[in-house]
Order: sequence, then C-alpha cells, then structure tokens
Amino acid sequence: MSQLMSALVQASEKAANIARACRQEEALFSLLIEEKKEGEKNKKFVTDFKTLADVLVQEVIKHDIGKQFPELENSIFGEESIEFMNGLGEKIQVQVCETEHKTTMLLSKVLDGNMAAAEALARTAHWDILLSDLGTGDIDIPLESLGVWVDPIDSTFQYIKGISNSKPDDNIYSQGLQCVTILIGVYNLQSGVPIMGVVNQPFAALDPKTQRWSGQYYWGISYGSTNISSLQLSSEASSTTEESHNPSSSPGKGFSAVLSTGETESIKAVLQEACGGGIHYAAGAGYKSLCVVLGLVNVYVFSEDTTFKWDCCSPHAILRSLGGGMADLKECLRMRRDGKPEERPELVYNLPVQEASGSDKWANKGGLVAYRSQSHLDAVLKLLSGVTV
Repeated sequence: MSQLMSALVQASEKAANIARACRQEEALFSLLIEEKKEGEKNKKFVTDFKTLADVLVQEVIKHDIGKQFPELENSIFGEESIEFMNGLGEKIQVQVCETEHKTTMLLSKVLDGNMAAAEALARTAHWDILLSDLGTGDIDIPLESLGVWVDPIDSTFQYIKGISNSKPDDNIYSQGLQCVTILIGVYNLQSGVPIMGVVNQPFAALDPKTQRWSGQYYWGISYGSTNISSLQLSSEASSTTEESHNPSSSPGKGFSAVLSTGETESIKAVLQEACGGGIHYAAGAGYKSLCVVLGLVNVYVFSEDTTFKWDCCSPHAILRSLGGGMADLKECLRMRRDGKPEERPELVYNLPVQEASGSDKWANKGGLVAYRSQSHLDAVLKLLSGVTV
C-alpha cells in the first residue's frame, strides 16, 4: 500500500503549506482565531482555540485522501468541527470545493471578504504536491479495514503564539513553532492497532535571511512482518535508531524523558531523581512523541487524560515500525500490581470511552508512555509502580 503512504505524506505536506501560509501575516492571522465552544474545549487549558488553519488543514487532508481512496472517505476522523463563524456572525462550514474558485469564495466569507487572503489559501489547498518515491515497497493492506485519525495542527496554542526564537536544550524545544505538528495516523478498524503514521513538522527550521520556515516529515509503517520508516531509510538516522534499540534496562546515566509541565508532581519527582539532567519539558503531545521517535529521549510519559486518539495514532505507528510503541500507563501499572508485568497494554484507536461525550469519547483515559524500546518501557513502569496515577 505504498500509494496510501505517499498520499498521507502528500496530504501532510499540503497541510504544512497551509499552516505556514496562515502564519505569514500577523494581521491576517488575528482574523483566523475563534474560541472553541465549551463542548469542544480541551479541559487542560483555560482557553483553547481553533483556527481556520486547523479546520482547513483537516478538510484538505480528508478531501485529498478520500478523493484518491474512496473506500476511506467515511473512515477519516478529525479533531475539529468544520463550522466556523466570521466577524458578521455567519456560520460557515469550511470545506474544499470542486474548484479553486469555489473554495476561494467560501473562504472569503470566513475572512470577512478578504479576497487576497482567501485566494492565497485556496491556491495552497488546491496545489498539487510532487513527491519522490518513498521506497516503501509493495504492501497489500485491505483499504476497507482501515480508519484514519487526523490532528490538523497539534499544539494550537504554540501555533497561535508564534514564538520563532525559542532555543533548544539537547535539541528539544520547550515551546515555539517548532513544537507544532500535523498528525495523520492509520489504524485497523477491528483491532484498533496503528498501522501507518506521518508526523509533519511545518516549522522545523527558520531561515535567518528570508525569515521563511521550512518543514520536515517522518513516516512509518508497521503491518504484519513489515516494519519500515523514513528514519530507517536515512543513513544519518540509522545510527540513532540502532543505539536506541540497545539501551540499559535500568534508568540512570543517559536515561531521559520528556514531560508536560502539567505533569503531576509525584511523577516529576520520581523521574527527576532517576534521570537527573535527562528530564525535558516540551509543548505538544505530537512533538513530545516525535522527540521519542527521533531518539532525542528514551520515553514520553503523560499520566493525565487530556491526550486523544488523534494525538497519538500517527507517532504510535512510527514507533511500532522502530520496535517501540505507546502503552496505556494506568493499565500497565495495574497489570504489574496484579502480578502480570509481562502484560503491557498498548493504546488502541477504535474504541470510544464508555459514557463519555464530546471529545472525551476519544481521550486516552489511562495516560500513556511512548517508548523506543521495550526495556525503556519496563524501566519506567518499574519506577512508577509505587506512584498513584
């Protein structure tokens, strides 16, 4: 299914172009922000925002993948509502139309008649992305068995703030546009197991002369006996991948983790003591997962229930292709307490949370641990076995 993987990457690249276009002019960007309604808010934040970029990116991805693979059209799910309200109070359903002109006219309504902005966004939405062969080889995956999770712009708060001069610590950014990611994950509808993933970083590097951003994308496939990723095909990344598969089984010198600043104090304390200077804090669930994918840290631990299926499906698939994964933290700790440490339940993507409503239906209620090797997962679970999560 090399065609599908290529389509996911192409859609992510088009989405990244839109994200960059929307941020190019501050005066325009201020028009694109709308506070989310109460039912849509992520309870982790006092205020949470959606932007036109969020919605347009999501709809472009759904449109492009659905058009190329009609079997998937009704199985592509995203975070955002497609309804947007303009300055006149008009409710408009954002979508990619049949032609660039029709998309321009629709977007001009959202943008209060700003035709120049609408034309620029529509042009980007309809722009064909050329992509060289990914080198995945032929993989036969029945399309009717697949579902797709889309997070159009993860770390929307960082996207809105637009910090461009953030400095990394050990190549990890705590905040800034570098923490923004576009996430597209494919999973099996029956088992919920992630199969394919793309993590696109639209703002990976800023050219100091032109002040233009360039992006980077990473992909992975884990299906049956096939495990392949963009990192494995990169000679530079191969050594990093190899090293991460031969870790120490116990935390100590060199062991590292990335956390949210909102993590519980008890977990922070335990990991700080075990990892010393190897603790990092960063924005964005997608970006923190990417730090694990790239081998910048050994694990990403999050004990709260404020990440969702769309946050995790794509990096989870890439981690699986590298020999790692993304486990349900609370379930893994419960198994250890029940004397079954060998059972380490992974996150799945097909089951809503019972009796939950709104976005909470798709929350990762047990928290998560993203890891590059089984021994790293075991080490973290051993450390946290005495902590109430």
